[in-house]
Amino acid sequence: MMSKTVGIKFINEDRLYYVKSDIEDELSNDTFVVVSTESGLKYAKCYSIIDEDVTRNCVIGDVIRVATLEDEKNNEKNILDQNKAFDKCKQLVDRYKLNMKLIKAEFTFDRSQLLINFFSEERVDFRELAKQMASIYKTRIEFRQVGIRDKARIVGGIGPCGRKLCCSSYLHDFDTISISMAKNQMIALNPNKINGVCGRLLCCLNYEDELYKEYRKLIPNVGKKVIIDDKEAKVVQVDLYNQKYVVEFEDKTLKEIVVSNSGTD
Repeated sequence: MMSKTVGIKFINEDRLYYVKSDIEDELSNDTFVVVSTESGLKYAKCYSIIDEDVTRNCVIGDVIRVATLEDEKNNEKNILDQNKAFDKCKQLVDRYKLNMKLIKAEFTFDRSQLLINFFSEERVDFRELAKQMASIYKTRIEFRQVGIRDKARIVGGIGPCGRKLCCSSYLHDFDTISISMAKNQMIALNPNKINGVCGRLLCCLNYEDELYKEYRKLIPNVGKKVIIDDKEAKVVQVDLYNQKYVVEFEDKTLKEIVVSNSGTD
């Protein structure tokens, strides 16, 4: 049987992941499955089925089986218990006065591990905390310290564009974002305009950066002196998106210049 690539989402997550499936059961959208990942077994829902074998760098595991009614009940119990574990861990964090902000607690499907994500700007000694949690839940406890961008990815939210955060819906890797990207796109360097809910530069500044770099090769900067109609003029306004700019001549007259890939009109 030819393996299939299956798009899945884990419970309470918006991001789509891909896994391989070699099982004989017929899969369709909305089918619940148990998958094997590097983090252990997980419960997930199918969202897309690709018939042919597709190699993807974001494939994270394999489908083990179609979920049974018992699997569904176990998943519901895991969700309830991991919420209780989160609350218990928070109580212990307060007791030990640890400088860490808990983000999420999650059992693997077979409960072989309890993963707890937290954010802190400093190194945290959580050894005693881990011992306490292990003695209570009788399973392996893993604390994972994440950055501020990963925190936004895990918690989720709505971006300034009014849509779900890119990092929590489809981005699998964080690209390097620089302030020069905002400058290239002539966006006001106002933190409220260029920062996301994580407080870091918006990931979407990277989406059109290459395009704007190409635009900038054809458009002079504001203030630059240029020769138009054999006369010297100064660039006073730039519209990168529409590929045009406005110049001012010595007699204060203005002229709009529209740029094409072949040159200046």
